[in-house]
Amino acid sequence: MFMTHNSKSLPITAARVVITCPGRNFVTLKIETAAGVYGLGDATLNGRELSVASYLNDHVIPCLIGRDAHQIEDVWQYLYRGAYWRRGPVTMSAIAAVDTALWDIKAKVAGLPLYQLLGGACRSGVRVYGHANGQTVAETLAEARRYRDLGYTAIRLQSGIPGLASTYGVSRDKMFYEPADGALPTENLWSTQKYLAATPELFKAARASLGPDIDLLHDTHHRLTPIEAARLGKDLEPYRLFWLEDTVPAENQASFRLIRQHTTTPLAVGEVFNSIWDCKQLIEEQLIDYIRSTVVHAGGITHLRRVAALADLYHVKTGCHGATDLSPVCMAAALHFDLSVPNFGLQEYMRHTPETDAVFPHTYTFDQGMLHPGDAPGLGVDLDEALAANYPYQRAYLPVNRLEDGTMTNW
Repeated sequence: MFMTHNSKSLPITAARVVITCPGRNFVTLKIETAAGVYGLGDATLNGRELSVASYLNDHVIPCLIGRDAHQIEDVWQYLYRGAYWRRGPVTMSAIAAVDTALWDIKAKVAGLPLYQLLGGACRSGVRVYGHANGQTVAETLAEARRYRDLGYTAIRLQSGIPGLASTYGVSRDKMFYEPADGALPTENLWSTQKYLAATPELFKAARASLGPDIDLLHDTHHRLTPIEAARLGKDLEPYRLFWLEDTVPAENQASFRLIRQHTTTPLAVGEVFNSIWDCKQLIEEQLIDYIRSTVVHAGGITHLRRVAALADLYHVKTGCHGATDLSPVCMAAALHFDLSVPNFGLQEYMRHTPETDAVFPHTYTFDQGMLHPGDAPGLGVDLDEALAANYPYQRAYLPVNRLEDGTMTNW
């Protein structure tokens, strides 16, 4: 085992996984050191939470004990290169949890908020966007105006589609959207034809209602083909979207060439990416405008900083995923990252429930459409393990999607 040979080393003495469900499931890694300083890392993988918990308990934690918590880069390389079977959401979420916890420890030892160790603040706060949704256009726009009145300057719009019983992004609880909804997957029906007809009408009405100064966003959730995405982007050009997100699955990165040829609507993708290799071509060919990878699913702060550095060379900005399946630990880590990178674009912010906030007390705050991580040492987030124990794990799946003829498609 490689360790630095000086009195400044900080041996890891223990690590454990805490699983809790204060309204939804979260997996948290807590790493403890010989100095009594501990760090937290988010390891939540929505709908597959126990896979990451097992990976950590069975394969990662035994390798951490005795290592120097200060050697963040070496530990990252050890877990990535040493597994041989690289990448994938389970592996990279586990590595991210370790990486985030070690950054939390290092910043606490330094007595500084994490963003100071990442180079300091590049901006006064982190601009965020909220989610306005409704069964009808009128209901969605009423929600959008409510978000505007709360101080948001950027708002994602999702609305029900006439003729479809359910639509991605539309929920009964407007502030706490949670799609993982059953002990077995809910099956939804989808029609691209109906969606492509309805969506431009939503944004036409939104511009008329909200005016030109609010940034508007939309998420297609990987449901189109490239030429369908190109058509949608072209149809939405008059309404000047801030971004159009996840139009197609991006396993074939070159598919974005066709979209790019036909529309100037800015494109965002990447919340399901787990390494720099998932977006290398998209960035180098400038096929996207915003990369949406997250701290927890893309290998932690160490790896996400590499993604941001590559993106900066090609005028691509960050736009980290920030749904409620990322715990406050990950939200805080994202804010420190956002505050410190030069090519920050926008941060998604879905508010957690009061139960979740109580389990994960934190110092980050919202004001006038901006979040700030606060200046507490480390991440600025803690875990109330006694309270967490009151919320046992509950199996929950994300929905699946079928076309109206029964064919499986992307949810």
